[in-house]
Amino acid sequence: MTDDNAQLPPSPLPGSQHLPDSVDVLDLDGRTIYLVGTAHVSARSVEDVREVIESVQPDTVCVELDEARHKALVEGEAWRELDVVQVVRRKQATLLLSHLVLAAFQRRLGEKLGVRPGAEMLQAVQSAEAAGAGLVLADRDIRVTLRRTWSGLTLWDKLRLGGQLMTMLVFSPEFGEEEIEQLKEKDMLSQVMETFATAFPRAKETLISERDLYLAEKVRAAPGDKVVAVVGAGHVPGMLEHLARAGDGPVDLAPLMVVPPPGWVGRVIKWGIPALVLGLIAYGFLAADASVSLEMIKVWVLANGILAALGALLALAHPLTIVVAFIAAPLTSLNPMVAAGWVAGLCEAALRRPRVRDFEALPSDIVSFKGFWRNGITRILLVVALANLGSTVGTFIGLPLMTRLLG
Repeated sequence: MTDDNAQLPPSPLPGSQHLPDSVDVLDLDGRTIYLVGTAHVSARSVEDVREVIESVQPDTVCVELDEARHKALVEGEAWRELDVVQVVRRKQATLLLSHLVLAAFQRRLGEKLGVRPGAEMLQAVQSAEAAGAGLVLADRDIRVTLRRTWSGLTLWDKLRLGGQLMTMLVFSPEFGEEEIEQLKEKDMLSQVMETFATAFPRAKETLISERDLYLAEKVRAAPGDKVVAVVGAGHVPGMLEHLARAGDGPVDLAPLMVVPPPGWVGRVIKWGIPALVLGLIAYGFLAADASVSLEMIKVWVLANGILAALGALLALAHPLTIVVAFIAAPLTSLNPMVAAGWVAGLCEAALRRPRVRDFEALPSDIVSFKGFWRNGITRILLVVALANLGSTVGTFIGLPLMTRLLG
């Protein structure tokens, strides 16, 4: 059965047949919107974008970029301004590391296809300037998207995600000639996002659906009678659905910019584990013997410290950073406001502050497994992530061992 009142995506306008097949043309309250669906690593998409903007001469061009990605794409040296110490202090190291791994995957794919990732967006920016059109950065801040996605994942999801990201980093995808030709006709980044959303259903809303709405509303609100919007092809169906409801009025995007606090389960785990550890030690003193409690403390320190230090070691951290990770982990695991990886990461940054050449080499270093470990910036991020992972695993190993001692 179908809902007779349901609104369908708008049909292409007459007279738009001369435009590339990748373009949907729709009328929106007397304004004409040209929605260009692109593949993020396709030479064909670059040409489509140039052709549409030159042909239409729009008042405004909207692009699937936020301010940070626009700056990185246009200036090419935005990494020089990255303050990795502030990234660690703001607890954003894991998010940045995830972003860099995804960027590395896309860059590898672009190299295989002979196209610079984001070339179609750069073409849109350049063509907009040449046409005298206004430019609208229509995508949500990537940091907000990643933080909303991360906050919606369970602990198990986060561990699985970490494993998959490391797999993407270590094993470079291999494609045959036929597969490469197929990839040229597709929005590969959107495919990666959709695959990720299938593996992690909780992430689909924040990575895809929310951004469809955000992009559509930015396009709807863009000034001018003729607007060209350049977005990944994977966003086009969702955007058309939202634009079909544009007559309902503006959409409040503020809720999509808020990072929700952890759920009650997360809060219980966050505060419950330290309480349980301290309770077990206290119970050992009161109900058993002081030697039992001392043994539990020893187990807790070794389980957390050794695995956190191992994580730092795997990241090729400075020897002193490894020692700091060992000392910090048993203490930070009892304090939900601090993590062993943050302490170890700040120590690594102080001992091996990234040099100019690290920033210059970052775009090329993230493409290889060896480069990730060699670059001073990504090494700090790896120290944070792996030391935190080691401490977390140590916690779940240490608790059962402590409980056994009471028996």
